[in-house]
Amino acid sequence: MAAETLKSGAGAGGAAAVRRLLLDNGALTALIVLVIAMSALSGDFLTTDNLLNVGVQAAVTAILAFGVTFVIVSAGIDLSVGSVAALSATVLAWSATQHGVPVVLAVVLAVATGIAAGLVNGFLIAYGKLPPFIATLAMLSVARGLSLVISEGSPIAFPDSVSHLGDTLGGWLPVPVLVMVVMGLIAAFVLGRTYIGRSMYAIGGNEEAARLSGLRVKKQKLAIYALSGVFAAAAGVVLASRLSSAQPQAADGYELDAIAAVVIGGASLAGGTGKASGTLIGALILAVLRNGLNLLSVSAFWQQVVIGVVIALAVLLDTVRRKAGATPMAAGTGSGGGKGRQAATYGLAAVVTVAIVGATSFLHGGNGASANPKVGLALSTLNNPFFVQIQSGAKAEAKKLGVDLTVTDAQNDASQQANQLQNFTSSGLDSIIVNPVDSDAASNSVKAADKAKIPVIAVDRGVNKATVDALVASDNVAGGELAARTVAEKLGGTGKIVILQGQAGTSAARERAEGFAKGLKAYPGIQVLAQQPADFDRTKGLDVMSNLLQAHPDVQGVIAANDEMALGAIKALGSKAGKSVQVVGFDGTPDGLAAVKSGTLYASVAQQPSQLGRIAVDNALKALQGKKVEKTVKVPVKVVTKENVAGFSG
Repeated sequence: MAAETLKSGAGAGGAAAVRRLLLDNGALTALIVLVIAMSALSGDFLTTDNLLNVGVQAAVTAILAFGVTFVIVSAGIDLSVGSVAALSATVLAWSATQHGVPVVLAVVLAVATGIAAGLVNGFLIAYGKLPPFIATLAMLSVARGLSLVISEGSPIAFPDSVSHLGDTLGGWLPVPVLVMVVMGLIAAFVLGRTYIGRSMYAIGGNEEAARLSGLRVKKQKLAIYALSGVFAAAAGVVLASRLSSAQPQAADGYELDAIAAVVIGGASLAGGTGKASGTLIGALILAVLRNGLNLLSVSAFWQQVVIGVVIALAVLLDTVRRKAGATPMAAGTGSGGGKGRQAATYGLAAVVTVAIVGATSFLHGGNGASANPKVGLALSTLNNPFFVQIQSGAKAEAKKLGVDLTVTDAQNDASQQANQLQNFTSSGLDSIIVNPVDSDAASNSVKAADKAKIPVIAVDRGVNKATVDALVASDNVAGGELAARTVAEKLGGTGKIVILQGQAGTSAARERAEGFAKGLKAYPGIQVLAQQPADFDRTKGLDVMSNLLQAHPDVQGVIAANDEMALGAIKALGSKAGKSVQVVGFDGTPDGLAAVKSGTLYASVAQQPSQLGRIAVDNALKALQGKKVEKTVKVPVKVVTKENVAGFSG
């Protein structure tokens, strides 16, 4: 009986030990499960090139997250890191390429920019008594605005000597991964081996107790947010190096990924806990998720759902862990034995992962290649009906030609599109079609595809500094000229108009604005009352037009850089639209054409997006088969008015 009881207790103790191990290493367990699952589901996941892609794609988020770890450990929050990263990179590129500042000094200026932003955050929080959420939210807007002001809304080429940070060593080891590792080691050292690191845990655990014990809390907060700014600047430089240009809209929303990585890695938003190793694991989880879901052709919209679920589960796990008494230790506070057990846990996890992943690889060993050609279509966004029509045309042509088409949505994020193109290349697609978020930013990814001898077709926008087999596009500048001419002629050559511009920093917005300016030169009687960006968005078009009407109630015409903004302007104009105020849009979307039919939208400069998609797929297949394709395939733009809309098909 005693023996039986002893045996039962030992079994229970073993189960409890396993349970405790899983709770204490929840993020690591999740990463292992993800790697195993992705390896089982996709034969393209477990390749050297793809695993290196995962590392590169995690690098920027991880570097940002290391800085955010300092802040969260001290019970703060930093929403500004993405904007500070973009501002720091813009300062570097602007000073080095446009003002002849030596590159070394330009790098120092970039880092100083990050420190300055962090110090402002710290001052507002420590001395101004602003909540961290509000202070850093304000800096998010200020830093992004300054980035746009300095760059004038256009990408700035990055210095070649710094762009090597986006290259590889020895032709295979990505430099961003090395930078991520170095910054991670620095973060671990700061947290575990320095006075300021111990101060972070003390402030996060109990700020008042830390103050009463003699800690200079206000000065420490200045240093903590300054450190976050340094890491944000480093992340911005690495990101811009990958894209070969400083993008004023770069890293938009990355602050949320950074915070998610820290929380997934085991840190508590209440402060007092968190480790650099956990943050790295959190960043890798996000990168593995996105990479694997790309390879499995999961919609970018569903990817956001999945990542949101993962974040919620991570916080739930933290709650369970706390209730179970398995709260992770602060870095540098554990005993030598505890660190030894942690190292053993990581080693065991690596062995188990390699063994199981090796076994799952046999699932794909016998799979034959698909008989159909595989083509990837990387779109800049699917939040715009124009690009949805490109997708529809491409899918229809792919079905007709027997092509397996994989579509990705970059959500107007050049970095995310670079990741998607890397995934296309490493997964061995036969051909790639790219609609660049930015023509400069796509160059490195297209060069990698060229090196892998994968034909690349550009659609709607070209790719700078890289070779594509064909460019299928209509002319945005020519279309802009047509739009200007159309509204000017409708007004009889004289009148007052406003212009709704596209999203600052995008090539489409720049080119269409250039076309508007060229077209209006021929009509000196047309007075431009105002030009304001509405970001290609219908709601913003409504808001901006409503505001402009307050200042310029006598407006007679509107030129919008796309139909979505034009439809927003029509809503703001109400009964004036199509009567006392003539509105011209751009793209020829279904909603835009419906407005043309009803008479509220005078005209739309239609680019025939479905045709663009069809022709792009056709050329991708021709290039794959070794057939001759034209370097430039122009799809003509067409002014669609009420007179000819019935016979128009995009």
